[in-house]
Amino acid sequence: MSKSSDYRGRFAPSPSGPLHMGSLIAAVGSYLDAKSRHGTWLVRMEDLDTPRCVPGAADNILNTLTNFGLISDEPVMYQSQRTSAYQDAFDQLFRDGRLYPCACTRREIADSALHRGSELIYPGKCRAGLADSREARSWRVRVEQTRIKFTDRLQGQFAQNLACDAGDFLLKRADGLFAYQLAVVVDDAEQQISDVVRGADLLDSTLRQIYLQQLLHLNTPTYMHFPVAVNQQGEKLSKQTRARAVEPDNAAATLCKVLEFLGQSPPASLRKKTALLAWAVDNWRPEILSGHRQRTV
Repeated sequence: MSKSSDYRGRFAPSPSGPLHMGSLIAAVGSYLDAKSRHGTWLVRMEDLDTPRCVPGAADNILNTLTNFGLISDEPVMYQSQRTSAYQDAFDQLFRDGRLYPCACTRREIADSALHRGSELIYPGKCRAGLADSREARSWRVRVEQTRIKFTDRLQGQFAQNLACDAGDFLLKRADGLFAYQLAVVVDDAEQQISDVVRGADLLDSTLRQIYLQQLLHLNTPTYMHFPVAVNQQGEKLSKQTRARAVEPDNAAATLCKVLEFLGQSPPASLRKKTALLAWAVDNWRPEILSGHRQRTV
């Protein structure tokens, strides 16, 4: 666990729509973990996937966070402004022989990929080089038969053999955009993030990110993945499942609901969001959530 003065955490929303309850839970959880240890809390806007970004959504998210008293301690970082940093990391991996071009279309991958649950695992069709007349569409990182593991503060030991469980994953997409896995690793290093607090749906991504950190000789943060917020049907709250936007007009009641989801029990006498947030910082006990992968809102 990081020393209090060294703690640097972050919340990194994607501006593909307004903030919903699942995202607010991630924001509040990461904020409480940082502030309870007198650390620094940052906001990073993951607007790298420009085709999915909704005009005005980034400002809307920041305004909603502010309404809940969640304000970044440093200027907000925007991934869309950091292409050169991702290119530098990509070039380093290329020089080290860690990357290869891939000519496969989505249809080809779907037809030949291995399956692990709902996830497609790329079978390495282009690993040995492109077939004649095929042109590169994207770039992948080679993964080895190596077991990557880490100890999560809530979920305990988590490990995978990436070659079997993930395959060679994308670092640069067919549309020329850098992949999330590369961007988040570069950004966490740039912002000197010591602790990553987010939902358990990103546990698999964490192992890929640790692998990239090792290849790029970057520090690995401490991770804590709390339960994913799901609806009554067991679906993760997201824009795809039509999760409703957070209504900032009733911030105190919404914040109470978030804290209860996070296992905290604020006194009924607290009616103002500022008092609730201060109480939550002083009484933050994330260990209550240990072992839970999802909870219903």
